[in-house]
Amino acid sequence: MRTPPAANSLAIAASTPPDVRIYAIGDIHGRADLLAETLARIDDDLQRRPISHAIEVYLGDYIDRGPDSKTVIDMLAVRLVENRAVCLRGNHESLMEDFLRDPACLRPWLQVGGMQTLASYGVQPRPGMIETELHRRFWDAFPRAHELLLQCLRTSFCCGDFLFVHAGIRPAVPIERQDLNDLLWIRHEFLNSARDHGKLVVHGHTSVPHPDIRHNRINIDTGAWRTGILTCIAIEGTTILVL
Repeated sequence: MRTPPAANSLAIAASTPPDVRIYAIGDIHGRADLLAETLARIDDDLQRRPISHAIEVYLGDYIDRGPDSKTVIDMLAVRLVENRAVCLRGNHESLMEDFLRDPACLRPWLQVGGMQTLASYGVQPRPGMIETELHRRFWDAFPRAHELLLQCLRTSFCCGDFLFVHAGIRPAVPIERQDLNDLLWIRHEFLNSARDHGKLVVHGHTSVPHPDIRHNRINIDTGAWRTGILTCIAIEGTTILVL
């Protein structure tokens, strides 16, 4: 017999397929401590409420700003392999990938917290160090498993009536025609839109004080790196539970 709905659950119009539960996790930003706590809650929830199909969806922005991006990527690499987790690409991963491809792309990444990520890999820029030297040192410190995780990152994931993306979508544009830049970066045009997107969009990217659940979108970025709150929601049928 299923456990009755909890006090922190909410019924919505959208639904997952039968016997499917989705755990969606917001922007982590280097907070490996909070991720470890969240993974323990997911594992405990599955033990208490077994289900045929459990899907973990991480909404991107695993790195930067917080102190331990490398460990976050280590942990996600394990979940991807052992739990077949879905890991989306955030704008911060995109900026790091730009730098990994081209040393000239360093500055935009540093402006949004890349320095903390470099430090977590043991790479400390020194005065006068040129971008190409920093690029080489970072590649030397970057594990092969992390390269493979980057290759596995998705831009979106759809299940039942739900669409999972990092930042949002361009309103009135069909999902299959969405621009990658919008999926990673969009804010106001999406956040201010009240239109039905065809799917209930679950996203992060723009931090909010608490999960923002609306008729057309759900924002679960609660600014973990500075608030100490990493949000995870469990979606099953027409019910959303904040773990």
